[in-house]
Amino acid sequence: MQQPQLDRAQRLAVVLERDGATCAWCGRDFTRQVLPTTDHLVPRVKGGPSWLENEVAACRRCNGERGHRGAVDWLEECRRRGWAADGDRVRRVLELLAAAIEVRGGQRRARPHLAAQLRRLQRP
Repeated sequence: MQQPQLDRAQRLAVVLERDGATCAWCGRDFTRQVLPTTDHLVPRVKGGPSWLENEVAACRRCNGERGHRGAVDWLEECRRRGWAADGDRVRRVLELLAAAIEVRGGQRRARPHLAAQLRRLQRP
């Protein structure tokens, strides 16, 4: 039996529990002034699903500034800005997404983008 789909707020709560209460991109702690949002590592416009395995917590600033850029491009930009971007978290969640797609299937549009992001993260 398939589990019911979680709504956005429920997915955000699970992501915060899984990854901790910091922005994946700038490293800021979430507070009353720095609110968390769900950020799709494979953007929705590139076929990314709204699955836990495709989402990290990001502050509104980072989520908005990232837009539809690839995760690796934004990770590099965050590091150029001197922010404490969590590359290990990004890699881990992208790997979770790849594993989830293998199990669940589908996501034809997301697969090429995901594969390219994982290849780029493997480079030294």
